Amino acid sequence: MGSGKWTSLFWGGRGVGPSGFGSSSTADQVTEGIDAGNLTAIVTGATSGIGIETARVLALRGANVIIPCRRLDSGLKLQERILEENPNARIEVMEMDLSSLDSVESFARCFCSSHEHLNILINNAGIFACPFQLSVDGVELQFATNYLGHFLLTDLLLDKMKTTAKKTGRQGRIVNVSTFGHTRNFDESWFDLNKINDRSKYDRFGAYSHSKLGNIWHASELSRCLQEEGCNVTANSLHPGVIATNLTRFMNLKQFTLESIAFVFKLFIKTIPQGAATSCYVALHPAVRDVTGKYFVDCDEALPSLAARDKELSRKFWNFTKELLVKLRKANAHFGE
Repeated sequence: MGSGKWTSLFWGGRGVGPSGFGSSSTADQVTEGIDAGNLTAIVTGATSGIGIETARVLALRGANVIIPCRRLDSGLKLQERILEENPNARIEVMEMDLSSLDSVESFARCFCSSHEHLNILINNAGIFACPFQLSVDGVELQFATNYLGHFLLTDLLLDKMKTTAKKTGRQGRIVNVSTFGHTRNFDESWFDLNKINDRSKYDRFGAYSHSKLGNIWHASELSRCLQEEGCNVTANSLHPGVIATNLTRFMNLKQFTLESIAFVFKLFIKTIPQGAATSCYVALHPAVRDVTGKYFVDCDEALPSLAARDKELSRKFWNFTKELLVKLRKANAHFGE
């Protein structure tokens, strides 16, 4: 891949691609005219950044949007904010902490018992470059939040999505928000929880890259499984672009500030409405119907890293994750009951 293509993959090209949209397109623009009135969607991480915009636009197009959030007060404030702009919006707030497997399981159980359908799942939430910390289940926090929690959430909601697609004839769509940051050098030590959890070797940027590579592998392998089953559900991943959000709150702002990035790269950094465009496009646009197992940048298919395209590694990571969840269930007797 030439240097120009790498630049486009990282920052997002400034022009219009085959989809008819580009890096300057907004979530409103890429979903204009789309009726999502009969759809139910879950958007994680919808209390900040591009998650807020994704939830707002899906609701604007008529979808019933469920927002799982760690703090209910944050979700209720977002709900109020969206309803002020769009009184007809259908927004629900439910409690869930992605870094806690027990909390994810509790949310999925409550959702499945109270909602008949699920058409869209957008795995958007994420933390970036945080100091070393273990989750309540004893898993490095970025891996637990960005990847493992989403993997479990998807697994627990998958039957609901399959059933919905079969009953309604409407295609289900699973969207994993990854990043160009997944392209850091891959290290197979990531297939060992003890090494993932090794504080002495913790690299906050490497851990983030690891979790985001996992998001792509997850969508790829899940897509393969769904195709083999003949399910009317797709799974794709995407890079939303470089966006000025609070995702970088754990970074040392004295050395590395968003303001300084904006000064140097102001032509490339996206606004939040632009950053949410690809998520909304992949979730709603009819042009993406039956497209699965792909990686998107600026609403167009793109090539992720070589490691991300490695089917053997993808399957190996899938199996590692399944085995890890079984071990964690055994270690936490209350989990899964």
